[in-house]
Amino acid sequence: MHCVPMSENKRLKPNTPTPDSGESPLLNESILFLIFESVKWDIHILCLTASLNQKLRAIAERLLWRKLCAYRAPRMVKALANGAPNSRINGGWNALAKLMFFCCGCESTRNFQLSQRLAGHFVKSSRFSKTSGRSFLTKKCRGDLLYVSDPCEHPLGDKDDDVGIFRGVFRGFTRSKTRASLIQRQVGLEESVRCPYCGARVWSMTMARLVPKSATRRLGTHDGGLEYFVCLNGHLHGTCWLVPLSSDEEGNDGSEDSDDGLDDDDDRTVKDGSTSSMGEEV
Repeated sequence: MHCVPMSENKRLKPNTPTPDSGESPLLNESILFLIFESVKWDIHILCLTASLNQKLRAIAERLLWRKLCAYRAPRMVKALANGAPNSRINGGWNALAKLMFFCCGCESTRNFQLSQRLAGHFVKSSRFSKTSGRSFLTKKCRGDLLYVSDPCEHPLGDKDDDVGIFRGVFRGFTRSKTRASLIQRQVGLEESVRCPYCGARVWSMTMARLVPKSATRRLGTHDGGLEYFVCLNGHLHGTCWLVPLSSDEEGNDGSEDSDDGLDDDDDRTVKDGSTSSMGEEV
């Protein structure tokens, strides 16, 4: 009788893993990347995936949130990460992803009174611009890099003006001139407000008197018609009254003012033959 060697006999056995022999294919990073690439890194699907179990949440925090951000806003992420896409970012990539896709809503603060609370919600798209960000920096802080979104408009039934809710993020906030100015002015952190994106404590830029007039013009509001906060990780969120523009004011957001100049390398798009600082849409 011919005996089959033990090593050969093993090779002939079918490779049928037992239930306890391995992990789910969903825990394979390569498979996860293929899945999310096929759905164009949909934020809702990634949120659902990260909530399934601790292992998927760990993979999301280590890799997937960063991949999502880089896929949806490559130029902004490259700038925020100083050209090193694998680097860490203040507050975490999951907080940046939330900031990109989630309007945090708002409620009354001591400098901005509302008749009702406005709930947060996911947005279909947002446009972030460093030119808009420059409008939120005082002259002494113009060396900082700040991306700010267009305001998300929220109509109120008992008001003529809509409420605009905006958000943004600094690059390297711990080394920024804005943070240095806050510390130099000995501005205290807010007691009742937290960052809606990372949970860190925040400064009120209104109380710090670091709100330039160019921010008012950029948002299309009136003096004293806005309030915004910056957290310890450099996330910005705020609210404003969106005053309806007259025919003379349309098309003029104050960007021609010397206090709100444009960067030569700013993200731009061209429409109908005109150039404008449209930023990057996510």
